[in-house]
Amino acid sequence: MPKHTIDPNQWINLYSDYLFNYTITRVNDSEKAKDLVQDTFVAGLKSMKNFKAEASERTWLISILKRKIIDHYRKINSNKGKAEVRISYNSEENEGDWLEERVADPFDKTAEDTIENTELGLAIDNCLKKLPSKQAQVFEMKTILNYETEAICNELNITASNLWVIIHRARTAMASCLEKNWF
Repeated sequence: MPKHTIDPNQWINLYSDYLFNYTITRVNDSEKAKDLVQDTFVAGLKSMKNFKAEASERTWLISILKRKIIDHYRKINSNKGKAEVRISYNSEENEGDWLEERVADPFDKTAEDTIENTELGLAIDNCLKKLPSKQAQVFEMKTILNYETEAICNELNITASNLWVIIHRARTAMASCLEKNWF
């Protein structure tokens, strides 16, 4: 496996657009996305000595950025006192689809959509709280925060097959809970 190098002088030219596009899809606020990318670069500079060269520079920066995004939502949610997830289901049944394929278009909302999204967000939050803690953590990381499988496995010290078993159980429990409490 080749060792990767790190060159912070090239970060803005090489990665700023990619990191911004990655962030804007997750926070839906241009200014906040710019701030998070900037915070990522600063954190990268501060922790350069921790770069082990096992992953590419871009992968390393993305992992820092993902933590910044998580911290952003934790801060918001701790201020509100509860998590708010805005997800909208399509009326047609698409077998095999799950939450990540059913995110609402943020630019095409009616008042009814907003109410429905709020109700669904609360139902998802309530169902998530009913899951065992490890299932809830894995479900949130994979399905809501879009963590890569490898990152989740490394962070939680589990195998990929164990991850998929946990995800399957969590999704089954979430579907059952939502069916009883929201549909």
